[in-house]
Amino acid sequence: MSFFTDIFRLMGTPELWHASLQYAALLLLPALGGVISERSGVVNIAMEGMMLTGAFFAVAVDLAVHNVWIAVLGAMLAGGLMALIHAVVSIRYRADQIVSGVAINIFAAGITVFLVNRIYGLADVGQVPSSDALPNWHIPILGDIPFLGRVFFQQNIMVYVALLLLVAIQIFLFRTRLGLRIRSVGEHPQAADTAGINVYTLRYGAVVTSGLLSGLAGAFLSIGIANTFVPGMTDGRGYIALAAMIFGKWTPIGAFVATLIFGFGQAIYDANSSIHVSQYLLSMTPYILTLVVLTAVVRRSSPPAADGIPYVPGAE
Repeated sequence: MSFFTDIFRLMGTPELWHASLQYAALLLLPALGGVISERSGVVNIAMEGMMLTGAFFAVAVDLAVHNVWIAVLGAMLAGGLMALIHAVVSIRYRADQIVSGVAINIFAAGITVFLVNRIYGLADVGQVPSSDALPNWHIPILGDIPFLGRVFFQQNIMVYVALLLLVAIQIFLFRTRLGLRIRSVGEHPQAADTAGINVYTLRYGAVVTSGLLSGLAGAFLSIGIANTFVPGMTDGRGYIALAAMIFGKWTPIGAFVATLIFGFGQAIYDANSSIHVSQYLLSMTPYILTLVVLTAVVRRSSPPAADGIPYVPGAE
């Protein structure tokens, strides 16, 4: 009973919901990228590696130039470059998209450890602290509202960026001509090609966009939340973002709802000192939620018809 008492007590504190929204925003960025990529017909499970690469380069660029915004740009470019590799392998050479994604995740884990050792002379588990941090934004007046002010109006600036991107991408995909074209190449690329739509260009653009957003998430993690880079620090968050995208049925709003659930699980784990239960058990919370969600939803979810299928012009 002590466990449930602690949980109910925590749910009455603004800190728990503040952390939940923060972690939800962190997962939302790559999940939105995954929605765009898979709506175009390219499976992207490499978001984990793109996030990790972005997290490293955010810290590395920040230490080099001491400008947090240039560091964010560097992280996005690093994530975009990893996505471009995935796009070339998957689209140009029509390789298995799952295998390509797994290879990029493994490569990212290895290259970041190598660079930490090579540039900073640290062991595999060495930490590289950043010199700057993404600012927290205390919105005047609104931030002083009891409870709600702490939850919604005293967040890191990246939380607001993620929420703005959520609205923008929802409108873009379902209310614009270009969004319709992206969805068409993910549903029936042959028909789209016949209508004069360049399938390859849209798929390249969608995959690279997913990398930019994943790199942005990596920057948020390393110079917005942790203020340091640690090898492997993404800790499966890219895969959780993928699960959120599936839970949300390949829509931005649906993915956001899922990230709120997973963010809550991560916030519960962070509050382990306030809960009388093993911290190892709590550490499994986000992943248990992922399994439960996938088990309950995946059979009722239908991805875009051409998702994961390489496009071959003229083939039926």
